[in-house]
Amino acid sequence: MLDHISLRVQDFPRAIAFYRAALAPIGYDVRMEFPDVAGLGEPGKPDLWVMRSDNPINPTHLSFRADRAGVDAFHAAAMAAGATDNGPPGLRLDYHPNYYAAFVLDPEGNNVEVVCHEPPGAPKKIAARASAARAKTAKKPAAKAKKAPAKKAAKPPAKPAGKKAKGKKRK
Repeated sequence: MLDHISLRVQDFPRAIAFYRAALAPIGYDVRMEFPDVAGLGEPGKPDLWVMRSDNPINPTHLSFRADRAGVDAFHAAAMAAGATDNGPPGLRLDYHPNYYAAFVLDPEGNNVEVVCHEPPGAPKKIAARASAARAKTAKKPAAKAKKAPAKKAAKPPAKPAGKKAKGKKRK
C-alpha cells in the first residue's frame, strides 16, 4: 500500500498553482506548505508531495481515483489550469470494461490521470470516503484523558560503607 509520492518540479509556483486547480474537483488541496515544498491530499493527510528541484526532470505518471463525475471535472479543471490534453474522459476498454479515465500532461510534462473503475450508476464509494474524511477532520478533537502521574523510579541501593568496587587492577 502506498503512503505518499514525491514529485519533483523545476517551476514550483506554476506546478502548485496547476495541482491546486486540477485536483480540487477530486477533493485534493494543499495540506502542508513549506518553501519550495507542498503536500497535497484529501482532508486528513497529504499524500502527494510536490517539491522544487534544480536537477533535470524525468516526467512520470500519476493516477488518482474518483467517481466518473470527478474524472470529467478533473479534466476540465486541468485544461483550464494549463494542461495539455493526453486523453479526454472516456472508457479505456483495453484495461477493463469499466475503466473510465482522463489523462493530461501537467506544465512539466508529467502524465496525470484520474480514473474510475466502477460501472455507471455504481454506489459512489470514493465520494462517500472523501465525505467521511472531511467530516472526521471537521470534528473537534476529543478531550485528552488526564494522565496519572508517573511513578518515580526506585533509587539503586547504596553501597555499603568501606567496600571498594570490584574491578581490574590498573598497572
